[in-house]
Amino acid sequence: MSDATQSGPMLAADGTPLKKSLARSLRRRKLRALALVAPLLLFVLLSFVIPIISMLFRSVENGIVSETLPLTVVELQHWDAESGELPDEALYEAFVRDMVVAVDAKQHTRLGTRLNYEQTGMSSMFRKSGRQIKRIDPEADGPFKDKLIEIHEGWGDVDTWRVIKTHAVPITNGYFLNAVDMQRTPEGAQAQPEDKRILIKLFGRTLFMSLIITGSCILLAYPVSYLLANLPMRASNMLMILVLLPFWTSLLVRTSAWKVMLQQQGVINETLVWLGFVADDARLVIINNQFGTIIAMTHILLPFMILPMYSVMQTIPPYYTRAAKSMGATNWTTFWRIYFPQSIPGIGAGSILVFILAIGYYITPEIVGGTKGVFISNRIAYHISSSLNWGLAAALGTILLAVVLLLYWCYDKIVGIDNVKLG
Repeated sequence: MSDATQSGPMLAADGTPLKKSLARSLRRRKLRALALVAPLLLFVLLSFVIPIISMLFRSVENGIVSETLPLTVVELQHWDAESGELPDEALYEAFVRDMVVAVDAKQHTRLGTRLNYEQTGMSSMFRKSGRQIKRIDPEADGPFKDKLIEIHEGWGDVDTWRVIKTHAVPITNGYFLNAVDMQRTPEGAQAQPEDKRILIKLFGRTLFMSLIITGSCILLAYPVSYLLANLPMRASNMLMILVLLPFWTSLLVRTSAWKVMLQQQGVINETLVWLGFVADDARLVIINNQFGTIIAMTHILLPFMILPMYSVMQTIPPYYTRAAKSMGATNWTTFWRIYFPQSIPGIGAGSILVFILAIGYYITPEIVGGTKGVFISNRIAYHISSSLNWGLAAALGTILLAVVLLLYWCYDKIVGIDNVKLG
């Protein structure tokens, strides 16, 4: 029988319908591809996505007050914080019952630490009061108001209960308000006292200095990248080794070396004095300030600008410039009209890489920046390792991430992310 007279679906070699066989083969191919990329996806999920989600959650999570003092939080809803009067006996009784349980579970110190972020002295008050409140019998030792005030005078302060009520919500914007030099109060968001307004200044300093560092890297990296792309192979390879040499040295060692070089008795000042450019009693102050941070970070991040530029410049055909010169163009016109536009994708790729690295650096600013050259990342590190205010650190990190994404979006709109190339 001829093919023209056959009826029904076409069959594969194993007798199954061809359409079903193709779909099964395609499904197997997709599963095989997914299995190949699964380890990378799992790594990205565990090391990048989950930590960011955790950071975003920690920046608003505030369940410790309501979980540790559930009865007190209920009674606080009936207390008018604006009246200026202390709560009634029912609230003090609820607080004692909650504290007895919290002391047994050793949660009262964590609660005091959390509230101490909002009002200094709360941590010591909870810690000292806990030992004596544990001895009180909630069923037989009432009334509790006078006893608590006798244990610590802070329980007779209206501001203490106002702080507890203000920060008893499970989800809070308090950390984000603190991150922009404001605070959560019963009356709403208010500005921090003048002597505590530092974080907005640090954000501005971080963005400004990161832009300066990126610009400095562009100016220094462009001629080096041009030489790498146009010198003979032997000389280019030797220069590339010199460019990569800093990668073979520890970041801490390089930063410490700059601290030695930049101080007033360091190599740079000694050389300038020896050459007669600077008087011995008028040595340059180039350490523990913004200038020192810019110099050290420009040196450290320079290879991250050179390599993307070099990879793009290496792909620019040399006959373009030769053709321009043969038609009468000067060297400057040839560079500005022919060569430079083709190198812009490398500048864009290097700028994004250097800026994002610079905005999150904290080791180098900490060592050579002093008090005037530190970044917001140093404050984040301080809250993570020293003050243990992880909520504020998470809020600062979230704002920093949002700023980077916003700048990235602006760059895409102005320059176009499609114009960024690495070769």
